[in-house]
Amino acid sequence: MYLINEWYFYTSAIDKNTCNKIKSLGKDNFKPALVDKKQGTTDEERKIGKEIEIGEDKKIRISDTSWTSEQWITDLIWPYMLQANKEAGWSFDITAVESMQITKYKPGSFYGWHRDGRADCLSVYNMPDNKFLHGKVRKLSMTILLNGNYQGGEFQFCTYSKKNHKVDIPEFDKVGSIIVFPSFMEHQVAPVTKGTRYSLVAWFVGPPFR
Repeated sequence: MYLINEWYFYTSAIDKNTCNKIKSLGKDNFKPALVDKKQGTTDEERKIGKEIEIGEDKKIRISDTSWTSEQWITDLIWPYMLQANKEAGWSFDITAVESMQITKYKPGSFYGWHRDGRADCLSVYNMPDNKFLHGKVRKLSMTILLNGNYQGGEFQFCTYSKKNHKVDIPEFDKVGSIIVFPSFMEHQVAPVTKGTRYSLVAWFVGPPFR
């Protein structure tokens, strides 16, 4: 395990066989990834919450995704989230995890700079039929690297200071490694240049910050 103020990661925490088992859940269910195509935020949306427009946008993201809610995966990753949440000093109020995303990046695939969530009161889920997500927001994100036989595809953070910003690239390239970070942090997956990169992505939710 290794702590940097903005993120927390474990090297080769999940064994290769388990990674392959998770990867196999995608099987033939991969579909082109969707993103929020609506860029920018209006003054009105800053007061009432941002509207979204879900669809494909190959200028923002090219990858394929499959989804899983397997309880054994939740049981596997939950303790890593708890430890990171405590050891990193975030101590966020976490109540559940969303359906998890198995992501496939083929050569040329990428996901540009983005944030997974804002965690404020204007970005809560309005899902009355889902007691786990309704009224909640994304607070922590987790990515698990499921394979290593590819090139490119670096996981990168953008961090800011008063006068400039910099791109940080964690040592996150070994099979089974886990990285946990606040969902409001800006990050990207650089283009894959050779092979195929597989990962599991999970978002942990809780009540909005107040």
